[in-house]
Amino acid sequence: MRRPHLLTLVLVVLPATASAQASDGWRIHDMARPRPPVVTPTPPATIMPPPASALVLFNGRDLSHWVQWDGKPPRWLVRKGYFEVLPGSGDLQTMDSLGDIQLHLEWATPIPAKGAGQDRGNSGVFLMGRYELQVLDSWHNDTYADGQAAAMYGQYPPLFNASRPPGEWQSYDIFFRRPRFDETGTLLAPARITVLHNGVLVQDNVELLGPTSWLTREPYTAHPSRLPLKLQDHSFKVRFRNIWVRRLPEAASAPEYSGPQQLSEAEQEAYVGRYDISWGHAEIRLEGGQLVLDMGDGPIAIVADVQGGFWLKGVDAKLTFGRGPAGEVTGFSMELGGETWRYTRAR
Repeated sequence: MRRPHLLTLVLVVLPATASAQASDGWRIHDMARPRPPVVTPTPPATIMPPPASALVLFNGRDLSHWVQWDGKPPRWLVRKGYFEVLPGSGDLQTMDSLGDIQLHLEWATPIPAKGAGQDRGNSGVFLMGRYELQVLDSWHNDTYADGQAAAMYGQYPPLFNASRPPGEWQSYDIFFRRPRFDETGTLLAPARITVLHNGVLVQDNVELLGPTSWLTREPYTAHPSRLPLKLQDHSFKVRFRNIWVRRLPEAASAPEYSGPQQLSEAEQEAYVGRYDISWGHAEIRLEGGQLVLDMGDGPIAIVADVQGGFWLKGVDAKLTFGRGPAGEVTGFSMELGGETWRYTRAR
């Protein structure tokens, strides 16, 4: 994470010390916060080709998917199968705008290692340009827990320190769900992220507190649903390779179901009884003024909708009742998962 100018530092430190507390009680960049346990990851694998459905952001040859932060052509250096930060040139960002994604990238910090703490192999992966997954040489290098490699910067330390030595290729596999805002800019759902570092789970579907930042905890502000991915120039010659992304589909919205109708106790009593099928039976009964269906695995509430249909509560199972000449219930069919089961009322 880049340090701001000293004047900016004076402006932001004063309010931050008063209120910048994480939900778990730790201060931002708290040196008393326990460091994640060190684990030994599997040996580095050879480069695996991306899935056919992936958008390849770096093919080992050129930076055609990238621009500098100001929109100018990229100045970072393309080497043999990788590219490298050109210190002082500024951040790099994708020409493609991205939202919910699966992202794979590989990175390596400089050798020989120089410096300590945050001043050693520092860079960052900024989802939507706002939410930073830290890149750092964390091999035998102590720093605050929420700023080491694979930390969601200033918010969540990694569960484990799975770092490899400087110069060795490391991998991030990132699964990111963007925040959701309504038309007024109100936050509906925060961003969430899961991360594997060298194959080790280090961020487990954590809920981001807002954009990441140095010394401060910024609130969410509404932004577009797709924005560029950014890699940080922190003045270290960090290398990157094998970068690809898959756009994740948004969850389908459930249709609006018609609301329930209230049946009188006498109307409900008409359905109470035992119902037989070739392999067994089911029972409809009243429990606490609610019709329930019990097929042997416990009762499930039956809901009558305003259109006259019957459903199992919370299940896409439609019940259609048959009637006799006098209007009596003679049985029911249940449509579930593309199948129809027919029950006959026991006499």
